[in-house]
Amino acid sequence: MTAAPFDAVAGRYDHAFTHTPLGQWLREAVWEHVQAAFRPGDHILDLGCGTGEDAVWLAKRGVRVLATDASPAMLRVTRAKAEAAGVGDLVDVAPFDLDRLAPALPLPPTGCFDGALSNFGALNCLADRRPVAEFLARLVRPAGRVVLVLMGPLCPWELLWHLGRGQVCTAFRRQRSGAEARVGPARVRVWYPSPLRLRREFAPHFRPAWSAGIGVVLPPSYLGHLVKRWPRLFSALAVLDRRLGALFPWTWLNDHYLIVFERTDVHRAGAGRYGDPSITT
Repeated sequence: MTAAPFDAVAGRYDHAFTHTPLGQWLREAVWEHVQAAFRPGDHILDLGCGTGEDAVWLAKRGVRVLATDASPAMLRVTRAKAEAAGVGDLVDVAPFDLDRLAPALPLPPTGCFDGALSNFGALNCLADRRPVAEFLARLVRPAGRVVLVLMGPLCPWELLWHLGRGQVCTAFRRQRSGAEARVGPARVRVWYPSPLRLRREFAPHFRPAWSAGIGVVLPPSYLGHLVKRWPRLFSALAVLDRRLGALFPWTWLNDHYLIVFERTDVHRAGAGRYGDPSITT
């Protein structure tokens, strides 16, 4: 059920997003933070790797990656891309469903990862990310970093675009719990936690190190046709986007937000099984 919609779009995802100017600008903004979080020689777990663009980029910089995804089709693209890029020895792939936290292939022992990455909304497919936080707390070494990029609840572009067309329900869909989103011909349920909620879900196992908005003045990917129409304007906005991303209120007002967490000492933190139980959006 989780894999099927993404299997259907695996073959055209790079053409529709990754290789577009908008997709490249957004991903390069993420990579700026990923490069600061991880070093050559690190071993990183990639959750929801998609077509492996991040995994291959990391491997080219000397980072070993275990790329995981629920979609077998996405993993096949990742494997082929890594081999074509000459980094197949640094990129391993494994089927993994975030809904079940049960990989089909065995993972390394506790604490054997130097960090983890989940880019462009894989964790938005979960109503509650606290089990993922506990799972990563067992696998990521102390002081290891986890880079998470999620779709946030307050996207100015989306609000203005749909309100301007009288589409009120669509404009405010990110405020609905478990809203439906289209993935190819199918629909999947999506949640849009705030940065505050994500921090609470990952406490006490992780503490936030830094955060940034991704796509603060750039539009969501489904409005990529606007970039084709006014390329010079959006090229300038891409530069502005990188400058504003780390500033308030753009850490909250964006299409996606990025938070870099650092692994803490759970026993020293002294909180319960899931951290703070009183979580609000």
